[in-house]
Amino acid sequence: MAFRQKTSVLYPQGARCDCAREGQAVVVKTMNRQQPRSKAAKAATITLILTAGAFPCTTAWATSVSVVGLFKHKAIVTIDGSKPRTLSAGQSMGGVKLLAADSDSASFEVDGKRRTLSMGQSFAGGAATDARRSVSLAADARGHFAAAGSINGYPMSFLVDTGATSIAINAAEARRIGLDYKAGQAVGVGTAAGMVPAWRVTFNTVKIGGISVSQVEGLVVESGLNVPLLGMSFLNRMDMKRDGQTMTLTQRY
Repeated sequence: MAFRQKTSVLYPQGARCDCAREGQAVVVKTMNRQQPRSKAAKAATITLILTAGAFPCTTAWATSVSVVGLFKHKAIVTIDGSKPRTLSAGQSMGGVKLLAADSDSASFEVDGKRRTLSMGQSFAGGAATDARRSVSLAADARGHFAAAGSINGYPMSFLVDTGATSIAINAAEARRIGLDYKAGQAVGVGTAAGMVPAWRVTFNTVKIGGISVSQVEGLVVESGLNVPLLGMSFLNRMDMKRDGQTMTLTQRY
């Protein structure tokens, strides 16, 4: 619903500006403070239509908040499109105060109102809306990123590996989740122990945090792989951003 908010600013040379926001536009009218000298001067009032945010009216726009990471008593958020920031419970930034957080959701105070957002949700002056799903990963002491998730509904702990062309698990993990991997295409892969048998498969679903991807290419390796690898068949569907010791994955499709 369009709404109208009105304010005034002072132009150079004493001109007065009335500006009002209507929907996504700002209507700006400038008027001479002195009595016009002619009919032409009376017609000199100029109306400008500016897109929201393009003119420095004093109207306050609604703060936008997006949740990209959730932890106990902490949340990683972007405020008004800024880079991700970590807030602790009770901390405020840019007019946004984190009240509480856990691995499922976070509660904020925005413009004097309490808002509760889940992973990947955002708020911008109205109801909470679904945004692209995101998850934030923290690096370990060696700089490696681990990711808790699942394959076909079975829990799995991955190591992020941008050098792997696909998700890779060993045969023992494949048997644990009931995957008939030997029905896939047989191939050979090189490991530290030499060439070992492997099979190309397709995982029905792969989940990392709140991100879920369907029909993901994978590889089952007979031996020599100690930890499941989160490779590019999954990561290619993400926007990846690293900020220090934090990596944020945002689902593209």
